[in-house]
Amino acid sequence: MNTAYHPGSLAVQAREGVQDLAAHVGRSITDGIRPVAAAFLEAQPMLVIGAADHEGRVWSSLLTGEPGFARAVGPHTVSVAADLPEGTPDGAPVGTLALDPRTRRRMRLNGTARRSGRGFTIEAEQVFSNCPKYLQKREWYGSEPSGPEAGAARHGEALTPGQSRRIRTADTFFIATAAPDGVDTSHRGGNPGFVRVDSPRELSWRDYPGNAMFLTLGNLESDGRAGLLFLDWETGLTLQLSGVAHTEYGPGGRVIRFHVERTTETPEGSPLRWSPPEYSPSNPPAP
Repeated sequence: MNTAYHPGSLAVQAREGVQDLAAHVGRSITDGIRPVAAAFLEAQPMLVIGAADHEGRVWSSLLTGEPGFARAVGPHTVSVAADLPEGTPDGAPVGTLALDPRTRRRMRLNGTARRSGRGFTIEAEQVFSNCPKYLQKREWYGSEPSGPEAGAARHGEALTPGQSRRIRTADTFFIATAAPDGVDTSHRGGNPGFVRVDSPRELSWRDYPGNAMFLTLGNLESDGRAGLLFLDWETGLTLQLSGVAHTEYGPGGRVIRFHVERTTETPEGSPLRWSPPEYSPSNPPAP
């Protein structure tokens, strides 16, 4: 049994018949931050972080800063010059994703976060890279100064018509999931329309073929709590959803269904501005 995986992921791998491939890929998961990973992390102006709040709800949040705001300060430690997302307890398990749309590269680092004088640190427990599949290429135009709406978050319990429209036209979102042994944050991408809004409180999307690890689906198998983050790359608006999800298996493939419990929309949640996308050649046609 590969100790990189918990029983939820192992169950999904067995169901899909990919245990050997998953065991091979799982050897890339380490608890150390190699120099190439440290250099990649330090070059990024954004970091997506997943964590549960004091009520146990899982959220996916965006942190930004000048390149170097997140950097390795030892073989197992990352220092981040930002606050932990609001409501995240000190010492909480977190899952992070460093993503570079310019090069279609990404790296996941999961561990335990503790507040520090600079912001917070993460003691790494899992570090690994992912392939560029389904990543849209974008150029970074720079950062905009905060306007009058910065930080003016709007909260709800269901999607508004405007939020539904944004999701239907999205080509990317991030998903944080929880399990008994920690939190993981991953990326999902596709052509606009790949995420369906089935009702103001229900979303669904096809699970495209990936690296056979099934970390996200494994967490959903064990727990079900999830947090989604949608980003308007050109204006900086962020839309966070917290709720529960499950996987449906059928002859047409796997479909994830997400039930919305809480929403947070922040008009200027990110100062970063990015170009329109060059869609990934791996993207299947949207339904």
